[in-house]
Amino acid sequence: MADFVEKVIDETQQGAAYKPFANDPNQYNKRFYIESYGCQMNFSDSEIVASILNEEGFGATGNYMDADLVLINTCSIREKAEQTVRKRLTEFRKVKEEKPGLLIGVLGCMAERLKAKFLEEEKLVDIVVGPDAYRSLPSLVNDADGGQKSVNVLLSREETYADISPVRLDSNGVTAFVSIMRGCNNMCTFCVVPFTRGRERSRDAHSIVNECQDLFDRGFREVTLLGQNVDSYYYTEANADGNINEVTFAKLLEMCANVSPLLRVRFSTSHPKDITDDVLHTMAKYKNICEYIHLPVQSGNTRVLQLMNRTYTREWYLSKVKRIREIMPDCGLSTDVISGFCTETEEEHQETLDLMEQCRFDMAYMFSYSERPGTLAARRYEDDVPEDVKKRRLTEIIKLQNGHSAESYKNDIGKTFEVLIEGNSKRSDDDWCGRNSQNKMMVFPKGEYKLNKGDYVTVKVNDATSATLIGEIVA
Repeated sequence: MADFVEKVIDETQQGAAYKPFANDPNQYNKRFYIESYGCQMNFSDSEIVASILNEEGFGATGNYMDADLVLINTCSIREKAEQTVRKRLTEFRKVKEEKPGLLIGVLGCMAERLKAKFLEEEKLVDIVVGPDAYRSLPSLVNDADGGQKSVNVLLSREETYADISPVRLDSNGVTAFVSIMRGCNNMCTFCVVPFTRGRERSRDAHSIVNECQDLFDRGFREVTLLGQNVDSYYYTEANADGNINEVTFAKLLEMCANVSPLLRVRFSTSHPKDITDDVLHTMAKYKNICEYIHLPVQSGNTRVLQLMNRTYTREWYLSKVKRIREIMPDCGLSTDVISGFCTETEEEHQETLDLMEQCRFDMAYMFSYSERPGTLAARRYEDDVPEDVKKRRLTEIIKLQNGHSAESYKNDIGKTFEVLIEGNSKRSDDDWCGRNSQNKMMVFPKGEYKLNKGDYVTVKVNDATSATLIGEIVA
């Protein structure tokens, strides 16, 4: 299950074009330009693609007009994302008419789902590559250079790209994503990810720790461990005496935290049915494991959760939230909420609002149900909730969450937090911005302190909006 879905207002659905960061583009003979849509895993995959292309003599450019190869890394979670990608591909196709040598490729989940349709029916692209086939991209580019349309969307039960060091594109030099697993075994009925990213497989734990160590050595101070469901991470290996070493997600968190106390560790995304007390106690034990959990609920009604195949009940979810707050009282908590899933009644919608009232999330990704072709829900259920009802329910969910977010941030006024400086504030170069352990963005004046990106600083909160804490350095 993806468990990362479109925000109501989400810049990633507009796409993010990467700018060169890790490599000097002048050392390459050819240029590639890449845009990524959707979840953090897609952005991480784009960095893997960049590494593969670098080895083949391609350097990144932030201007598609300068590129020899234009790629879009796509998302199939929402219809809006697919429409945006088609529009963008049409725009690139017009550029190709003026620049015949330009190659256009589509990567990721949409490529996997639609396969050759892009090539044969719509003739929008030259190359189609699924999430498990990025190693074949160089050969596909060569084939396309020769005039042959190329496609590889084969799924794999082994591919984790563990041996590839991602190129950190458009990085702030402080935070980075580290993929720990690929695929998903949870067959949530509304989700396409099991069909576009394949079965779940965990990456070699040592390669993950080594990547974290390398990032720390290069000056990065925060890593986010990524997976469709990180809590089901499980890696085994035989040691010298023949015994089997098991690495659970809790153990992996500890291994990454032990890289350095100055390296913050975050993770995304957790599934309510899988997050364990071991994980929670490990988070509480290590100061550098951030006290923040994204725990998608999707619905507050047990019947709807069963239709979604979420494999937990309303009561189970509420007890899990209670347990998190017993072990980590200050833990930040966010979620995903779907309005208007198949057959959802007004009373069931009210149960979702009630669950939100009880949990008081700091933030939520909220959206109305969008039927995706090929999903279990599309085959089993009628999408029978009228669009105007979906939108009205979504508006009520948003209004409630906005109030909870504003209250959560307001409650932090007067408190002090350790903040990792990520860079200048978007509004003023006179201010720093960074996040606290609970994943809340903080903005504060630089003052006379001689600080830099990647430094830790103690900040007192003096004011707050519904999405930002405003403070001042106190130490």
